Parts: sequence; structure tokens; C-alpha cells
Amino acid sequence: MPDVRRALDDEFTAAAAPRRTLDGERLITVFARLVEPIGRALPTSSEVVLHDLSLLPNSIVAVFGDVTGRRHGDPATDLLLQQAVQGFTEHDLGYETVLSDGRRMRSSTMIIRDVAGNPVAALCINTDISAWMAIKQIADVMVSVAGVKEGDRPVALPAVAETKEMFVKDVDELASYLIHQAVTGVGIPVGQMKKEHKLQVVAELKARGLFLLREAVEMIAESLEVSRFTIYNYLNELASAGEPATAVEK
Repeated sequence: MPDVRRALDDEFTAAAAPRRTLDGERLITVFARLVEPIGRALPTSSEVVLHDLSLLPNSIVAVFGDVTGRRHGDPATDLLLQQAVQGFTEHDLGYETVLSDGRRMRSSTMIIRDVAGNPVAALCINTDISAWMAIKQIADVMVSVAGVKEGDRPVALPAVAETKEMFVKDVDELASYLIHQAVTGVGIPVGQMKKEHKLQVVAELKARGLFLLREAVEMIAESLEVSRFTIYNYLNELASAGEPATAVEK
């Protein structure tokens, strides 16, 4: 029975991970050597991270800087997992992210492709802009106070943006985050969910790449209070139906 379960896990987890190519290995070697020089050329509040996409989910192969506290062998973000399933974009530059401790960052993710156009790596740069945002808020307040008349209302400070990407240090934390988001998105407590609600959760997690994690089926089954084979049945049902499984995949 354990061998059957492992085979099923392999079937549902490994399919989306990009394959390593000879040219891809060369590119990863080259960029791994560039991570430190690029990092030293940036402000000390920045970090540079290189992901080997063939190693998803534990894809980090080089890091310089300590903005997110991640190290070699740590997992990808939820954004990279989702792209592994839905297709990698060329580059995503200058988007804002928020760490769990509230620090705000400016992030960029650049996809590196081999000569055949296959995605092989992701080079990511994250810069902590919290200090600059604090200075900007103070400047906004001072400017608004300088120009305000009696009875006028002060200018509101900018709201903290919702995070686009979650930075984690292990796959269990990543899985818990994705499962919590999917369950919360349904808006119904697990104990009150019907089959269609649980199918919706599984479809969302499939679209976001959670099944790239080897123990994903076990974790989702426990969270939804069903058996592992019920999750396999849900996946088969979504695959057979076609449209429901891809509706959340855009």
C-alpha cells in the first residue's frame, strides 16, 4: 500500500516541474556565479536569489543578502509554484510584496530560458523599502501640514499593499499558507463544507501548484477532513470534467 501511495503522489506532484536540460545546467552555473556580484552591486537592503526550476519546490540554489532570511535548499514562493502549473511569464518587474513582519519590499522575478525556450531558472531581486516608505510618509505628513488651513483634514497615509508573493523557509509553511488561503476563499468552515466546496478547494490548490509538494495530498486530506484517496478521486474528477479544474487557472 505505501508503494501505491508513493506512485500516486509522484503522478500528481512531478508532472509540472520543468525538466533540466544541458544548456539549462550551463545557465544555472553561470547565473549562480553572478548572484554574489549582482548582490554586492545593489544596496545592502537587497537580496538576490536564484531558483533552479527543475528542483521545485526546494529550488533555491544561490542566495546573496538576508532580506527574507532564506538559504540554499529552501522552497520557492507561492508565485513560482503557481507559474510552474500555469506557465512562466517572461519577467515580472518592480512589484510590491509584504513580509510576514510587515516590511515592504520591491521585488522582481526574471525567468531564464535555455536555447529551446524552456524555463530553467528564476533570478529574483528583493529590496526592503520599509525605511524609504517611512520617510515618504513623514514627508507626506509634513507637506500636508505645511499647506493645510484651519479646519482642513490631513492627508491620509498610504495603505499597506496586499502581498503578491509569500516568502517561506520550508515547504510545510508554504503548504499551510496556500491551504489556508484556499479554504478561506470558499468562505465556509471545513466542518460545514459539502463535496462541491471541497472540490473547489482542491481545484484552487491544483491551480496554485501545491501538488508539486510530495506530501501535498496528505496535508490537504487532513485539512479537509477526508482520506487521501478522496483527494485522488477529486483530482481525477476535476481532470475528467476539464473545465472546473481549469476555471481557476485562468
